[in-house]
Amino acid sequence: MEAMAKDILGEAGLHFDELNKLRVLDPEVTQQTTELKEECKDFVDKIGQFQKIVGGLIELVDQLAKEAENEKMKAIGARNLLKSIAKQREAQQQQLQALIAEKKMQLERYRVEYEALCKVEAEQNEFIDQFIFQK
Repeated sequence: MEAMAKDILGEAGLHFDELNKLRVLDPEVTQQTTELKEECKDFVDKIGQFQKIVGGLIELVDQLAKEAENEKMKAIGARNLLKSIAKQREAQQQQLQALIAEKKMQLERYRVEYEALCKVEAEQNEFIDQFIFQK
């Protein structure tokens, strides 16, 4: 009779649990629902942990990207400075070459002037010698 009562109640959607309390859901469905609820909670917790890990990774990648950009800018600045120094040296070299050419021309003028003065000195000495010998 008890089994028949349970069958009739079961058809009506009512069930007894292990403590013989009347329930609307089948105890097996209730257990599965509880297990699914726990699995969902574990899944949500794991997703939360995953999001924290991914958030930390994204922050780290962003920081590395900023550092890489800073290093890139430093490298560009250093390259531009080296180019500037190279241009300054090239300009300085051209100025020095122009100065050397100018000094060579000045040296040639002085050499010609010196030769002319030596010729004048020789002529004057010859004139003096002739003047002295004529006396």
